[in-house]
Amino acid sequence: MARIRKWVSYRRLERPYTRISKFKAKSFIRTTPHVHVVTFEMGNLKKKFSHILHLNSDSDLQIRDNALESARETSNRLLEKNLGINGFRMQIAAYPHHILRENPLASGAGADRFSTGMQRSFGKPIGSAARIHKGQTLFRLWVDKPNLAIAQKALRRVATKLPCSCSLLIMDNA
Repeated sequence: MARIRKWVSYRRLERPYTRISKFKAKSFIRTTPHVHVVTFEMGNLKKKFSHILHLNSDSDLQIRDNALESARETSNRLLEKNLGINGFRMQIAAYPHHILRENPLASGAGADRFSTGMQRSFGKPIGSAARIHKGQTLFRLWVDKPNLAIAQKALRRVATKLPCSCSLLIMDNA
């Protein structure tokens, strides 16, 4: 199985290159990779909770879909274990729309036979990422007042899985 490239290759938030060709078929990305996030809303979606917690980004960057899924899994496991499935509602607010591309360059013996160099270098889709701006909400979590400490702990776990520093904002949901 091929390894994914390091996040450092894709973290900068810059305008994506758009290829414009006289041949229509070469002007767009042919396929959309599967988004690895299983679900974007968890818990009890119908109950009205007393508090809402926002996890906001402190910088502009791109976050891969596998990082979002990893963060979701760890926090969801803690919340379900301590509060049960009806004791919270969590939502991933950032959707990974942006398609990441890679121009595969061969290295090693005989690489000149396989590699095209910079000829036809638009790249093949390898994954997707969410484009995040400073202050944008990444995760939302609704809980009642007695469960605020567990909710804060869950969102701190989310922050450790994400490749940016995050700030936590607690508000009354009146």
